[in-house]
Amino acid sequence: MKRDIYRDLQAWRVSEHRKPLIVRGARQTGKTYILRQFGEREYGGCHYFNLEEDARLGSLFTSNLNPDRIIRDLSLYGKRDIRRGEDLIIFDEIQACNDALNALKYFNEQENDYHIASAGSLLGVRMSQPKSFPVGKVDFLDLYPMSFYEFLDAVGQERYRAYLENIDEIVPIPEAFHNELTRLLRRYYLVGGMPEAVARHAEEPDGRGYRRIQKAILDSYTLDFAKHAPASDIPKLSMVWESLPAQLARENNKFLFSVIKEGARAREYENALTWLANAGLIHRSTLVTSPQVPLKAYLESSSFKIFACDVGLLGALADLPVDAVENDLSILTEFHGAFVENYTAQQLVAMMGAGLYYWKNVGRASEVDFLLQHGSIILPLEAKAGVNVRSKSLAFYSSRYQPPVAIRTSLRNLKMDRDKLNVPLYVLQCLPRLLDIALGGKGVTHEK
Repeated sequence: MKRDIYRDLQAWRVSEHRKPLIVRGARQTGKTYILRQFGEREYGGCHYFNLEEDARLGSLFTSNLNPDRIIRDLSLYGKRDIRRGEDLIIFDEIQACNDALNALKYFNEQENDYHIASAGSLLGVRMSQPKSFPVGKVDFLDLYPMSFYEFLDAVGQERYRAYLENIDEIVPIPEAFHNELTRLLRRYYLVGGMPEAVARHAEEPDGRGYRRIQKAILDSYTLDFAKHAPASDIPKLSMVWESLPAQLARENNKFLFSVIKEGARAREYENALTWLANAGLIHRSTLVTSPQVPLKAYLESSSFKIFACDVGLLGALADLPVDAVENDLSILTEFHGAFVENYTAQQLVAMMGAGLYYWKNVGRASEVDFLLQHGSIILPLEAKAGVNVRSKSLAFYSSRYQPPVAIRTSLRNLKMDRDKLNVPLYVLQCLPRLLDIALGGKGVTHEK
């Protein structure tokens, strides 16, 4: 399947400043698949080594970390010559071998003509031993679950993606397109962006095989808890993870420890939350007390929300009956909003990387779902499940802080309504360009 990260891999290959690469991401987001596809298409040869499945490979890095010796040994072990500058070397699950991770430093310093791309889980790379990590000697790319636009490519609707990516003015999308894209978006809510689930749905559009795959992925994550987490944290990880649907279904979905367990306290579960975030399974959105640049300087870290890494996995985790909701999401009532907010968080992370923020005025009980830093300005974004986009909170924020544009994403059509930019949920991935169009002529400067 096509993945947007492929363009980044091509740019890495020809960069004058190329370093050994680590592709990070949650398990089963497709890191191995895309690297092998890249190697087979773009190089004369592709040499694949899985450091977790084949424990014997670790012994090739233990005597010393001289790059020439390592290449000779890998060529002998793989029974093929590795050619400098012509072939791609893939180290999969590199976090399983600290010596191999450390070796990337020496390849960068001494033999950077060899093209090396590694795949590793977010958790494993972050928890690697400090002495083994090649600080400043590697490049990073992050791979997330498939975005809605990647989903369109996978299910044979790439023409709609091309249409959306070529929008150059803020005018309503033709109703026929709007209705079909809304239908596809609702399907994405259920299928989500895990590549194996999307592939099954593309093969069987009317089947339910994707839900079985989602359940299997959830089971594999639970096994990871037992395999990689400290024994004392395993029950807490499961409790936090399984509380996600209940946390998001609440009208005010600020994370509450009491939803996990009556009487639960932050200090008991903070390690579990950090573990899940480091594994890429959840995204944390933190309260900002004052919407100024930089947002990180105004965090209220004790107040936050959490979202699942994938909206499809959220539905599977909540045991949503696919047959009942596939054609009528309205029966989800409050949980429909949870889908929309989780979807929005997922797309924003894929566009901008980790780091989500929201704003709240405690005195007036006003809350804005997300704050975005676009260039040198902060903009509010509200996510709505349907076509009713009235928001007292957004109106209060706008009157208080006077942003040049306030963003509403919903099932309403694309439209500029004075200082309100109405962005259909299915167009969200084009938001940076739409903001440039909307802000044109408003005297807004952008950081270079």
